Amino acid sequence: MSLDDPVIAVDKPETATEAVLEPKTQPAPAAAGWPPRFCCFVTGTDTEIGKTLVSSAMLHALVQAGVRACGMKPVAAGTELRDGEWRNDDCDQLAAAGNVHLPQSITTPFLLKEPAAPHIAAALEGITISPVPILAAYVEINAASDAVVVEGVGGFRVPLNDDFDTADLAEQLALPVVLVVGLRLGCISHALLTVEAIEARGLTLAGWVANETQADMAFADENIAALSQRIDAPLLGRVPRLAEPTAQEAATHIDFTQLPNWPAENKL
Repeated sequence: MSLDDPVIAVDKPETATEAVLEPKTQPAPAAAGWPPRFCCFVTGTDTEIGKTLVSSAMLHALVQAGVRACGMKPVAAGTELRDGEWRNDDCDQLAAAGNVHLPQSITTPFLLKEPAAPHIAAALEGITISPVPILAAYVEINAASDAVVVEGVGGFRVPLNDDFDTADLAEQLALPVVLVVGLRLGCISHALLTVEAIEARGLTLAGWVANETQADMAFADENIAALSQRIDAPLLGRVPRLAEPTAQEAATHIDFTQLPNWPAENKL
């Protein structure tokens, strides 16, 4: 097994050092009689279309179900200095929605200052984004949590270095994928092309969410109907344009129970 092979926890150990590493294998229950664990990868049709809102809503719902839930954004670009620490709004939202709190260096192994495409932002800092720290961090988060929500960056195929992108990362994690479709002109083609790309990687599209990125999109209902007819995965919900887009409010518009291994309340 090389360093660039996928590293995935197949057990639920008590500490990260006890994690069992196997390539391309999803986490298994901790012991006989335990239900399957919930983990997923959240991607989108583009940047700024609601991935973080939906991921945070998912974490909020998991916490409400009595689950130890942690969000992970492996790569984040765009920070500001607060109280002597570089912070990213998306990462902070995920941390606030979950109830397992780990160092930012674990939940976001690559925190980049410039709000640009990750490979560009990384080059400006003399950094090469590698899958190895991301996969190792995922193992550690998985060991500390009952459920993990991994949020991608930008759309599904965003370059991370010269020969590695977010689709490669999703393939190595081998998690069910939740697609966030930003409702705006052109979203049908963007969504269907993204679905094709997800399936071409051998990944399971577990469901999709329609997020209203604008309050007055013409023919929004018709766009959703066209996508529902063509996407062979459940529509989990439609999030309206919210005056105050909080995880709690967004969660009221999404039925996460349709996702595989979603926990029954207080069962994990």
